[in-house]
Amino acid sequence: MTLNIAIQMDPIDSIDIVGDSSFALILEARRRGHDVFYYLPQALSFRDSQLTATGSSLEVRDEDGNHFTAFDERREDISGMDVVLLRQDPPFDMGYITTTHLLERIHPKTLVVNDPAHVRNAPEKVFVLDYPQFMPPTLITRNQADIVAFRREFGDIIIKPLYGNGGAGVFRLTSQDQNLASLLEIFEQAFPEPFIIQQYVPAVRAGDKRIILVDGKVAGAINRVPAEGESRSNMHVGGRPEPAGLTARDQEICDALGPELKARGLIFVGIDVIGDVLTEINVTSPTGIREVKRFGGEDIAALIWDAIESRV
Repeated sequence: MTLNIAIQMDPIDSIDIVGDSSFALILEARRRGHDVFYYLPQALSFRDSQLTATGSSLEVRDEDGNHFTAFDERREDISGMDVVLLRQDPPFDMGYITTTHLLERIHPKTLVVNDPAHVRNAPEKVFVLDYPQFMPPTLITRNQADIVAFRREFGDIIIKPLYGNGGAGVFRLTSQDQNLASLLEIFEQAFPEPFIIQQYVPAVRAGDKRIILVDGKVAGAINRVPAEGESRSNMHVGGRPEPAGLTARDQEICDALGPELKARGLIFVGIDVIGDVLTEINVTSPTGIREVKRFGGEDIAALIWDAIESRV
């Protein structure tokens, strides 16, 4: 079948195609003969019960520096599409949340991946709270006294924005670090939400494993190893990807999460596991599928399209 696909994403001219999962999904869609309409989140308009966006048709090539051609710019009725891929990166702010409210008005008649209502209700660092048995000690608060007491209890902590992404704003503070009060002053000015504080997991030096689930089932994994002198393993900040398999603990976590992900219509999900603990469940714009394939694993873009096509 030939499908009309819309993809809501960040500017395609600025992506790094070597590791961009959205680009991999577009490549596979075009390989299957689907038509792709590309637009930016700010191009959405809702008037008189009609959701439209101004964008362009898209051709893509796996050629760095020459990876796309956009043509036939126009306004499209998004409800006339078969599928919409919700793929812009966080931060998960009110702008992001508003797009989920708008897309919810056309789903599921037009299939939105991932389901926009459940994306809205499952922020990466909040959804994970449903699985405390797998998490490190975690505190969510703006209360300085509680944060000070948490560090006093655990000594070595990580503090990060609750709705951040890509490793931005992630700090490690040991019991001897004297910058906690100053850092909290900066966080209080920069972020209106509570912060998330967790016990530092030393196993991160061996890597932060990204496990990808498609329709609730494990599809592949990569390990992301922090650069020397860096506590963050995100590839945006220099983390090195390497092939990875699943441990018994990893499988236990995936078995617990899988049925709920499928029930919520979260077709493409990436979870983060450090050592034996689960730290995040990424549903907004997961990455890692190109790295899995590059290391000889499954073609996860194909698995995702198989799952989408089975629903349309």
